[in-house]
Amino acid sequence: MNGGDERRRRQTALEEADVRPAGRRRPTDDHRLVQMGSVGVLRNTTMVCVPLMSHSVEQMVSDMYQAKVEGADLVELRLDCLKEFNHQQDLQTLLRRKPLPVAVVYRPKWEGGLYEGDENSRLEALLLAKDLGAEYVDFELQVAYDIMEKRKFSQQKSCKIIVSCFVDGVTSLKEDLSHLITRMQSTGADIIKLVTSATDITELSRIFHLLSHCQRGLISQLLGPKFGGVLVYGSIEGNLVPGLPTLASLREAYGVEHIDADTKVFGLISKPVSHSKGPLLHNPTFRHVGYNGVYVPMFVDDLKQFFNVYESPDFAGYSVGIPYKEAVMEFCDEIHPLAKSIGAVNTIVKRLSDGKLVGYNTDCEASITAIEDALKARGLVNGEASLPSPLTGKQFVLVGAGDRAKLLALAVSGEARPFEELTKFQPEKGAILANATPIGMHPSKDRIPVAEETLRDYSVVFDAVYTPRKTTLLKDAESAGSIIVSGVEMFLRQAVGQFNLFTGGKAPEEFMREIVLSKF
Repeated sequence: MNGGDERRRRQTALEEADVRPAGRRRPTDDHRLVQMGSVGVLRNTTMVCVPLMSHSVEQMVSDMYQAKVEGADLVELRLDCLKEFNHQQDLQTLLRRKPLPVAVVYRPKWEGGLYEGDENSRLEALLLAKDLGAEYVDFELQVAYDIMEKRKFSQQKSCKIIVSCFVDGVTSLKEDLSHLITRMQSTGADIIKLVTSATDITELSRIFHLLSHCQRGLISQLLGPKFGGVLVYGSIEGNLVPGLPTLASLREAYGVEHIDADTKVFGLISKPVSHSKGPLLHNPTFRHVGYNGVYVPMFVDDLKQFFNVYESPDFAGYSVGIPYKEAVMEFCDEIHPLAKSIGAVNTIVKRLSDGKLVGYNTDCEASITAIEDALKARGLVNGEASLPSPLTGKQFVLVGAGDRAKLLALAVSGEARPFEELTKFQPEKGAILANATPIGMHPSKDRIPVAEETLRDYSVVFDAVYTPRKTTLLKDAESAGSIIVSGVEMFLRQAVGQFNLFTGGKAPEEFMREIVLSKF
């Protein structure tokens, strides 16, 4: 995946999914701030919304039903995406057959939509949607004043007005954005929606400070309920919108309905982040033990800027992924001795008493204990109960020279060598093999890092790769009679260690294991 694709995956929580015509730049990263307007901020009212950009009325009706089945609270009907749209006839069909509340949007080309026709006809369609029973109607700020002054909605209190505005870039002065929001609120809208573009997670804080209840960046898609947002946007299966999570992930992985103002935020600091399975494991476990926390992906371009911006106690801890496990150490106020000796941090906790960032490493123990327990389970120990580890006295063949390899090498007091040197290497009988290279992942799924004929000499083979769960190396090693240890086991154990550090409690290991075995 290239950088542009990844940035699009970081699009805001309130993605409206504007379809922009040729010649108008689509923002790399949109941020949608949606807040209650003049009627005040309501608590616990965040709704999950799906934007529907179907080309036909029948397809839009079908998509509405699918969205309801998948757990949407409402849908956004993008009328400008419909082909041959007849508002007199088609609006009646859409609103008569709607299975859940709708927000009607008819976005003109001058605001990034597809509609290029007569402006009066467009506004007439939106007003008709109100009369026919639409729960929400979206007007651009440019036309909202005129609509409100004519009191078009005064007799239709059941229909809420959304006033939206797009600002191309988050680089505007804070004061300018503040004035803009004031203008939007002065229209008397029930909900205001500010749409901006951003290319870095730290830029979003320039908007966050404006209101006590707003949403930010990719994480704002997930944290909207915490900061009082009204709408969180998601997409339905088979009709995915770039930058939007699926309804299933919003409900099942992140549990947005459980997030409130007191929720502690934990996240993965990495680049990229789209591969992370951490949310699938940590969030259900938080809910299982009754801990009010949420774990979200955080695409970070600049560590220094990130830690300077995200100082709030709301952000209570982080997992650290590639490529930051070594670089992040300079931003920790304290580092656990094990992490310091290894030279890598994969977990950071913000200490409650003083807000200091404390760095830990749960990868090392996870890897070593996974191998040790495999040896113990098969009775392949060296007989001395006093030995510090079942690995003592065994030849430990480590493949790789990256961060994971260095970590394992230090843990067993060895030296990591490039895998090219091991293709002709002859191990001792009963040796232990550990693969700490990406070999076994796409696009190298069918490769193994050692000579196949040597696998019979290894008593245990460990592969740090956890996707797929059983790599070609593990399959071949199992066929050769070796005990195999999957990278999934390492992932689980390091996550258990992180969970303990995040919550200050004891992780429900069996519950977490069940998730890993069913989801990974």
